[in-house]
Amino acid sequence: MTVSEREARQVAEAARERHWRKPSFARELFLGRFRLDLVHPHPRPADEDVRRGEEFLARLREFCETSVDGRLIEREGRIPDEVIKGLKSIGAFGMKIDPEYGGLGLSQLHYNKALALVASAAPAIGALLSAHQSIGVPQPLRLFGTEEQRRAFLPRCAGGDISAFLLTEPDVGSDPARLATTAVPDGDDYVLDGVKLWTTNGVVADLLVVMARVPESEGHPGGITAFVVEAGSEGITVENRNAFMGLRGIENGVTRFHRVRVPAAHRIGPEGAGLKIALTTLNTGRLSLPAMCAGAGKWCLKIAREWSAAREQWGKPIARHEAVGTKISFIAATTFALEAVLDLSSQMADDDRNDIRIEAALAKLYGSEMAWRMADELVQIRGGRGFETADSLAARGERGVPAEQMLRDLRINRIFEGSTEIMHLLIAREAVDAHLSVAGDLIDPDTTLTDKGKAAVRAGGFYARWLPKLVVGPGRLPGAYREFHPAGHPDLADHLRHVERSCRRLARATFLGMSRWQGKLEAKQGFLGRIVDIGAELFAMSAACVRAEMLRSEGDNGRAAYQLADAFCRQARIRVEELFDRLWTNTDDVDRKVVRGVLGGVYTWLEEGVIDPSTPGPWIADTTPGASTRPDVHRTIG
Repeated sequence: MTVSEREARQVAEAARERHWRKPSFARELFLGRFRLDLVHPHPRPADEDVRRGEEFLARLREFCETSVDGRLIEREGRIPDEVIKGLKSIGAFGMKIDPEYGGLGLSQLHYNKALALVASAAPAIGALLSAHQSIGVPQPLRLFGTEEQRRAFLPRCAGGDISAFLLTEPDVGSDPARLATTAVPDGDDYVLDGVKLWTTNGVVADLLVVMARVPESEGHPGGITAFVVEAGSEGITVENRNAFMGLRGIENGVTRFHRVRVPAAHRIGPEGAGLKIALTTLNTGRLSLPAMCAGAGKWCLKIAREWSAAREQWGKPIARHEAVGTKISFIAATTFALEAVLDLSSQMADDDRNDIRIEAALAKLYGSEMAWRMADELVQIRGGRGFETADSLAARGERGVPAEQMLRDLRINRIFEGSTEIMHLLIAREAVDAHLSVAGDLIDPDTTLTDKGKAAVRAGGFYARWLPKLVVGPGRLPGAYREFHPAGHPDLADHLRHVERSCRRLARATFLGMSRWQGKLEAKQGFLGRIVDIGAELFAMSAACVRAEMLRSEGDNGRAAYQLADAFCRQARIRVEELFDRLWTNTDDVDRKVVRGVLGGVYTWLEEGVIDPSTPGPWIADTTPGASTRPDVHRTIG
């Protein structure tokens, strides 16, 4: 399916939530306004939410410790049916489903704690439960389903019917405008045809959320539309169970639809609302990945501490050597920050007082990148043992530490639910939304002169009010945020003043970029990515400071929390300064020239002297509609 760049952009833009009905700390941050009042004092969960959540966490921990063998799942590449049945019996498939429909009704905060816990026992189980509840049937029905749909499907999901989310296709990744799966109206039904790729849970699913394109016709506005589909429907074939470098127990496959009839009553929302439903679902659904990343950081810290104290070289534990110690400090400080970002975002989602679309996206982006770095540092700290498998270590009489598995398992998080590159663009689009809303017509080549004139007036008024506010602020006042410098504690107030100054600097840089490149800014993905990365660091610094002060005020490890927050902020400030420098001093232009040379075959001589071990075949599998010619590998877990 051929789609122009402009058409693809229009489809993505139409799916965006255009309005900001609630405040957003991160959005204000990108606009140069440090609204600490939106996150401090740190929001706290309701007592009933805590009671319900802690009771379930205790049951889940006992189950994981007694019934989950992570090494077995890694070795056999499959979660045993008995484990899945056990998870069903304790209500793990209904964690986020309201008790009215048979679920546990956990808060986002405790749901994320549960995912972190279960993923530490076996990452594939975390993926199973997350895909089922964060993006599978329960979440879109909760947000967009009818009451009849909720009563029909949510009790089944809470009881253990596994759900999956099907959007990606062999030739469709982050560009949904190319979506080829069709849903053709036929009486009271729709008829689905197409192929879906990387269907997490699809191999064992009972219910599917499927995105398909409805053709425009009389009485049907058409467009990409969401459906709940029974996985056992005639015409559905799971053609392959995919295997990956990590998450070896994940039930991920290729699903073909051939003339599958779906009742119109199973359509979620109106025709054409599918992408908006998907994006809105992901606003909080994305928090599941940073939850498991934060959990991974905790485990990395535990292993780094224990190993580095036991392993001696040159007369002292390796932790006492600065080269190793700096890695341990990075892991400890970053783990504290990731949990701070996660818990703050989760509690804001529970409170429902803020729009957290940017916060959740930043949590996903930052969590996936930093967790990967922490796991890589752990492998380095462990040396040769970090590269050795847990089974091999155990076979020769040592503790079976799966550090290399952690590195492999975490790698997918930089791709899952929006790759790092796509997250940069998504967040950047939201970050410049205020600018485009007033000045977008000025840089749109299709805008009439009349509309450009009106836009110029709007932009003039907006920037006349906005730009002067970027010159000075509380970050220049030595006494600002003094509550974050209690006696005997590190000075976190200084870090918050740095955040305030840096967010104004970030807003100025964004404005300069728009002024310099105008309509070409969207192609400056290196610049936009660095803008977003700076915002992510500033958000993490803010969350770390706010969490440290909350813990101090509650008398719960406050002094240690202040030390970790201080260490993290000092590390983050160095990264922020490097990113600011790279906004204007970089290799983006020369990189583009090299890329043109690579694609033009200029450097093929550089590829000589090696053998390509790849097997023959097309880069992208054929997705021609039709009946399946392959055996169905779908399996049902009773």
